Amino acid sequence: MNVGMIGTGNMGRILIDAFIEADALTPSCLTIINRTAAKAHSIRDRYPSITVGETIEEVIQQSDLIFLCVKPLQIQPILQQYGACLTREKCLVSITSPITTSQLEQSVSCNVTRVIPSITNRALSGVSLCTFGKHCTAEWQERVMTLFQAISTPLIIDESITRVSSDIVSCGPAFFSYLLQRFINAAVAETKITREDATALATGMIIGMGKLLEKEVFTLPTLQEKVCVKGGITGEGIAVLEEETGDMFEHLLQRTHAKFREDVEQINEQFKHS
Repeated sequence: MNVGMIGTGNMGRILIDAFIEADALTPSCLTIINRTAAKAHSIRDRYPSITVGETIEEVIQQSDLIFLCVKPLQIQPILQQYGACLTREKCLVSITSPITTSQLEQSVSCNVTRVIPSITNRALSGVSLCTFGKHCTAEWQERVMTLFQAISTPLIIDESITRVSSDIVSCGPAFFSYLLQRFINAAVAETKITREDATALATGMIIGMGKLLEKEVFTLPTLQEKVCVKGGITGEGIAVLEEETGDMFEHLLQRTHAKFREDVEQINEQFKHS
């Protein structure tokens, strides 16, 4: 299967590296292009048998499966200009949440799916969120699921929970990375520990916690229960978290959903005039 990658920014690069490391794709089957050509050429420097396309049309024509890894407002113009090249035997994968599979299907005649990946997929781990177009064949659904099984646990989701699922799977690593950094900063500010030591300890802790959950040794509630001995130090810390986090995560989701609605309105306006 020949695969095209339109856009080799952060997520495009992550998918390329992950698929190749997992032996899900060989570099020679990939044709890539990026608006900033140097980014695509830097990937070919690492994988010399990758083809860097001269045009988007060339990438589509050379590929069976085409990934659109560009910003949401760049997708409709690409579909409008190159939609005729996306013939019925091909499959198009969008990785952006504000554009629905039905909007993609109204613009192209090929098979359509949306897969929202996570940065955790670079470690051949985590979840990827899949939604298939109404006209996507069972064969293409199986091929896409098999491809993403090599780097993640693919989960088929309904359009109605796209944003919150993406908040957890795709945005979540950034949110919890921020919280962990705040934890480290506080440890350095309040005690004599060095930043280097605090970072090493926090990193080891989060990796170990992930393995406990992965092996199903504990659930999140039972993990907290096992560490939090009644009347102990951990309990005092939990009390502070209960007092001070308040509605923080509710506010976070309200803000991400508000931005999502803004993006959807802009996307809808684009597709309305296409």
